[in-house]
Amino acid sequence: MTDKAISPLRQRLIEDMAIRRLGPRTQHDYIRHVKRFADFLGRSADKATAEDVHRYQLWLASIGTTVPTVNVSATALRFFFRVTLRRHDLAEEVVSTREPRRLPIVLSPEEVARLLASATNIKHQALLSLAYATGLRASEVVSLKLTDIDRNRMVIRVEQGKGKKDRYVILSPYLLELLRDWWRVARKKGWMSPGQPWLFPSYRGKHTTSRQLHRIVRLAAGRAGITKRVGVHTLRHSFATHLLEQKTDIRIIQVLLEAETYCPPTPHRGADLLPVPPSLRRECAHSPSIRLP
Repeated sequence: MTDKAISPLRQRLIEDMAIRRLGPRTQHDYIRHVKRFADFLGRSADKATAEDVHRYQLWLASIGTTVPTVNVSATALRFFFRVTLRRHDLAEEVVSTREPRRLPIVLSPEEVARLLASATNIKHQALLSLAYATGLRASEVVSLKLTDIDRNRMVIRVEQGKGKKDRYVILSPYLLELLRDWWRVARKKGWMSPGQPWLFPSYRGKHTTSRQLHRIVRLAAGRAGITKRVGVHTLRHSFATHLLEQKTDIRIIQVLLEAETYCPPTPHRGADLLPVPPSLRRECAHSPSIRLP
């Protein structure tokens, strides 16, 4: 697709995504997949036919495209056809693929202890401990602010997590003390400058990235001698599994994680928005399943 052909079309696509408040990463993925479709056609994507959509999906399957990539491409093309082009007939031609369900990789408490002990400095230890002890996603961990730590209520506020939702997660006394140690070290080294909002600051006023956190986890797993394929999400799965093994109510785990993955559907969906009771926060904060070594 040439710049001359795509420029007005891409601008309209960007405007449509901005109106609907799609995130930067989502916008980037949508543009990339629409461009890939146009490159396959050899002409502007607004000239596509139902047969072109069929041929493109067949081509994706023939080159061994993974199921998640196929589904992201399908979502992007549906948005492009339905919203930008107003071509609902083409949107109906796009097919998604069912993803195979696989059991997540879970670390044992002993493996988690080895992983955390393998952190090379206080920042890495705080990052890894926070990811495990709260079950937060990588993007949620690195984007935490100093004001999100509520030591009076012993909770951490997660602003605009996945699905643009706010929620609270447990803050254990052990984790609070570790975060205090990290803050003291960072302030002494000049990283916590006045007006700097991030709990884990990086260069040029930004916070540590999700990619850096993933790298920290993999390096720590290697030093700990863990042969499993470990990532930040592994700590999230381990957090939920260890709570479940401690007989924590599965509804509470779902509230903490803001996810349906860890419990079956229930008739009272409104309960998802309820805060975790203070008594339960205190009990879970001292639970052996999330006690940090």
